[in-house]
Amino acid sequence: MIEVSHYTKRFGQQTAVNDLSFSVGPGELFGLLGSNGAGKTTTIRALVGLTRPTSGTVRVAGYDVWAQPMQAKAAFGYIPDRPYLYGKLTARELLRFVADLYRVPNASSEIERWLDVFRLREYGNELVETYSHGMRQKVAIIAAMLPDPEVLIVDEPMVGLDPHAARQVRELFRAHADRGRAVLLTTHSLPLAEAVCDRLVVLDRGRVLGAGTMDDLRAQTGTAAGGVEGDSLERVFFRLLEEEQANERAAKAAAGAAE
Repeated sequence: MIEVSHYTKRFGQQTAVNDLSFSVGPGELFGLLGSNGAGKTTTIRALVGLTRPTSGTVRVAGYDVWAQPMQAKAAFGYIPDRPYLYGKLTARELLRFVADLYRVPNASSEIERWLDVFRLREYGNELVETYSHGMRQKVAIIAAMLPDPEVLIVDEPMVGLDPHAARQVRELFRAHADRGRAVLLTTHSLPLAEAVCDRLVVLDRGRVLGAGTMDDLRAQTGTAAGGVEGDSLERVFFRLLEEEQANERAAKAAAGAAE
C-alpha cells in the first residue's frame, strides 16, 4: 500500500534522504525511526505530496504521489506533527467539511462517535482556536481517520496528548492496521514503536542503518541474547548509531592513512 523506491531528496548540496526503499503492506504498522535530522519528516512530506523527490518514486495505494496526486491523496489520511486547523471553525464544522470532502457515509453519526471517543462532544461547538494543543491534536487525528483511509500516515502523533488519549491513539492505530489498512508511523518514542510496530526502519542523516522486525534488528546488532525476550529497541537503536559512528571513524582513519 506504500512503496518507497530509491527515494532521494537533496536541498542544494545537502542530502536529506539518500536512496531509501521500503514498503508497507495491508495489515501492517510500520515505524520510521531516527534522531532529529535523520530524514523522517522529509520522507513523510514526500509521501503526502508536500516535497517532490529529487529522484526515486513514492506510491500510496498503487498511485504515484506526484504523477497521480488526486488519487493518491484520496487514499490516505495524514496526521502531521504540528497540525494546522481552521481556527475560526468549530470542531463539528471542521469535521463536517472533511466528511463532505471525502464523502463519508453517515457523516453526522460518525463525527459524534469520534467526538465521544476523544471526550470532545461537549466542546464540539467551540471554535478550534480556543482549544489546547492536545485538543487540536485529537481533532487532527479524528479528521484523518474519519474517512477510514486505506493508508494512514502519522508524524509524531503523541505530542501534546494526555496519557489516556495516547493509549487510545496507540490502540486505534493498531486496530486500523488489523483491519487490513496500512499505517506508517514516525516517532521519537522508542517504547511506543517497539510496542506497536510490525517492522521498522532506522534512519540516520538520510541513510538506512537497519530495517526489519525487532528480531531482525537484534540479529543485525548482535543484541538478541539480552533478556528473556531479547533486548529493547532503545538498546538496538543506540547500538546501530554506535556502529555507524565506528564505521565512519574507521573510514576517516583509512582515508588519512592513504594520503
